[in-house]
Amino acid sequence: MSFVVTARKYRPQRFDEVVGQEHITQTLKSAIHSGRVAHAYLLTGPRGVGKTTTARILAKSLNCLNPQDSSEPCNHCDMCLSITNSQLIDIIEIDAASNRGIDEIRTLRESVRYAPSKGKYKVYIIDEVHMLTKDSFNAFLKTLEEPPPHVVFIFATTDVHRVPLTILSRCQRYDFRRIQLDTIKELLSKIADTEGITIDDKTLTLIAKKADGGLRDAESFFDQVVAFCGKTVEYSTVIKLLNVIDDDMFFLISDSIANKSYKAAFEVSESLYQNGWNYTDFIDRLIEHFRNILVCIATGTTELIEVAQIYKDKYTGYQSVFSEADILRIVNYLGRVSQELKYSQNHKLRVELALAHVIGLERTQTISELLNSPAIAQAAQYSAKTAVPKKPVPAIPAVPPVPAASILTRSIEVTIPEKKIDIPTAKPVAPVPAKRQAAKNDTAPLTEAEADNIKERWNEFRTKLATEKQIQFGSFEQFFEFGSAHRNVITVECADHPALVAFEQLRKDFIEPKAMAFFGKKFTIKLVPKVVSEAQTETSTTPEAARTTAGNTTITDPYVKIIIEKLGGQKYR
Repeated sequence: MSFVVTARKYRPQRFDEVVGQEHITQTLKSAIHSGRVAHAYLLTGPRGVGKTTTARILAKSLNCLNPQDSSEPCNHCDMCLSITNSQLIDIIEIDAASNRGIDEIRTLRESVRYAPSKGKYKVYIIDEVHMLTKDSFNAFLKTLEEPPPHVVFIFATTDVHRVPLTILSRCQRYDFRRIQLDTIKELLSKIADTEGITIDDKTLTLIAKKADGGLRDAESFFDQVVAFCGKTVEYSTVIKLLNVIDDDMFFLISDSIANKSYKAAFEVSESLYQNGWNYTDFIDRLIEHFRNILVCIATGTTELIEVAQIYKDKYTGYQSVFSEADILRIVNYLGRVSQELKYSQNHKLRVELALAHVIGLERTQTISELLNSPAIAQAAQYSAKTAVPKKPVPAIPAVPPVPAASILTRSIEVTIPEKKIDIPTAKPVAPVPAKRQAAKNDTAPLTEAEADNIKERWNEFRTKLATEKQIQFGSFEQFFEFGSAHRNVITVECADHPALVAFEQLRKDFIEPKAMAFFGKKFTIKLVPKVVSEAQTETSTTPEAARTTAGNTTITDPYVKIIIEKLGGQKYR
């Protein structure tokens, strides 16, 4: 008898034997048991996960003469044996990749009309249905929507996105998923025991990871390994046969990071070069390796890591070596390296430098760890012992608060008496230009006659301002009296009155330009508080006057009197 590959020899013949797809097999068993069999099924999913196998089991269950538990085929009756040996003409398997034209679909539509020859149902299994042309799908719509009661269509595809929505809406869709690593290892281990093959868990894990969730691929790799190794399968041989990078190299890198051994970077790079391994695949798997470390550190377990048991124990030992922040920095850097390799001309050099950089990364520490470190504690103790005691700072006496109502919203001008100083000049003075001479005349001292003229004309100037501004300037005329005039400054004495705010707003834009036009010279209008005489202070009975005279015998300075009166202060002896 010729050799039969493992994928065919150990193909499941019952729903219970289909591994990793319990959510689908249980639904189909319940549908058959209750008699709710649909006229069309669409099985989707990755390659080698059991789509066609499930379709054959479903066809066998629908035509079994002696079903078990009302849903499982017996595999012993004539119908089951005929279907298993592909001898029953009522079960038609069509490869859509080679029968994708409209003529084949027309032939199928004609054959649907005929009743089954022996079985209860006539089952059409169309594999890779997404390969049918658009015209074929359109020609198939009516037949698929309303087929004869004795016909069941079962479609299988790995690319469901290419199937028209009109077809999807007429079928019951079942999505197959990738088979887990442990499930593949368990099934391969049973096959190896049945065949009398010795294989360890480490090698089974390698084959299962190589299959990437496909059971048929895993069984094909298993046949390839057994054909090369015989009855005893060794890990080192499988590594070379399948051209898979050894997991020990990744642990060598992580150990070198902990030990700061830069030598490992060049040893690993040379090993990759000598074995012909792909550098991009190495970086991607190295990222996966550090991801496993991060999962182990974050969760505290190895349940979410798909590796052999011997490697799970190694991952557990990294919990005290790395922190989450360390691994995230490494993974982030390796991700950039993986992108840069696509544009690099020398992959070997780029990977060597990247590994050296990763090994040289220092550990990250949070601020809390730094503050709680023994070195910081010792430094704090030393600083406390050697610290020079600070001299006590004398307390500053509290200042009594000033009432808000007594705070002036204006500034007070203090006039310092001028002193005439004769400075001899050693050099003749050069003639002053016309512009500078005009500016000098503006700031020249006023004569006594000019000052008297301004004083006499001040009331006339106030009336003119009120007339031109067309406002009632009664407050201005009453409280803003002429004080003095010297150089280019006219001092106006004023009492504490709300008109101050209006005066300040009009001074630069209106009053000073009018003063220049009226008096023929540029002046700056200054406000000074109106000086209160001592007789008025003594006879005053207001609270401000009482505060002014309280605790004072003789106050001669007029500015002190103003400050005491306006700010509500007292003179301390």
